[in-house]
Amino acid sequence: MGIQIGIVTRSRTWVTGALAVLFVLCWSSGFIGAKLGAADAPVTTVLMWRFVPLALALLPFLLAQVRQSAAHRRIPGLGRHVLIGILSQSVYLLTVYWAIELGVGTGTTALIDGVQPLVAAALVGPLLGVAVTGRQWAGLALGLVGVVLVIWSDAASAGQAPAWAYLVPFLGMLGLVASTIVERRAPAPMPPLRALAIHCSTSAVVFTGLAIATGTAVPPASGSFWLALAWLLVFATFGGYGLYWLLVERIGVTPVNGLMFLIAPVTSVWGGVMFDEPFTPLTAVGLALALVAALVAGMVRDGTRPPKGERDAQPAGRRLRI
Repeated sequence: MGIQIGIVTRSRTWVTGALAVLFVLCWSSGFIGAKLGAADAPVTTVLMWRFVPLALALLPFLLAQVRQSAAHRRIPGLGRHVLIGILSQSVYLLTVYWAIELGVGTGTTALIDGVQPLVAAALVGPLLGVAVTGRQWAGLALGLVGVVLVIWSDAASAGQAPAWAYLVPFLGMLGLVASTIVERRAPAPMPPLRALAIHCSTSAVVFTGLAIATGTAVPPASGSFWLALAWLLVFATFGGYGLYWLLVERIGVTPVNGLMFLIAPVTSVWGGVMFDEPFTPLTAVGLALALVAALVAGMVRDGTRPPKGERDAQPAGRRLRI
């Protein structure tokens, strides 16, 4: 019996490790797919045609919620999740795609967005009634230094993006933080797929409206555009987002947040290989500082479950993006 338990444990560890690697690759692919799509069409076109198919694919889950709530003539939490969808998807993705279109490196954009867990832990904690430790403040400071170094290296080496363009990903990161506050204050959780259906439907409406208003709703006929969309749908959305939730259930939200800090280095190397984006020694130092910041702040821990304080602060089904 003891040998069998050991085999199961080792098997689970290998499977979890493989899923973690796949998660980092899939989430990183979103930044690469954004640059691929931006090469053939405006940001609004790419985002409209990314979310319209998603909304249609997830429509059955939304209809199930409507039928379930028919007796009450309303969907509980609908307004809240529409707002979460606007902040965590519409605002976030619009700023990511816009920054990359302006010439900000994919790795730089990924790093700026990747410090969201540190910002949330250090700045949003008091709003959620969670104590902020000195290590978290130190980790935030160290992580921001790393971000500044990477931005400096990217701006000096590439020189394609205007200086203000590097503020755009920060807006998206703040959108994620705001969505965390809204989601955590919800009186009751919503099943993840139903919440995702509302988020994607909201984004489909937002981006379709923006595309029509700017005259960019018609997609290009190029095969590379549709290849980029397929890339984003399969790898970034279903792969990245799906594996996020699966890993949260297997190992807890804190270790998964630790994995988020590996996304920027992977994206930087990937962008350098595919798009000849600069990867200088200063970039490497900045990325290393961001990873150390996660360790200092305690965002990366061993174990299969979050620590007790985290479990208390994050009820099951309400772990969105922090």
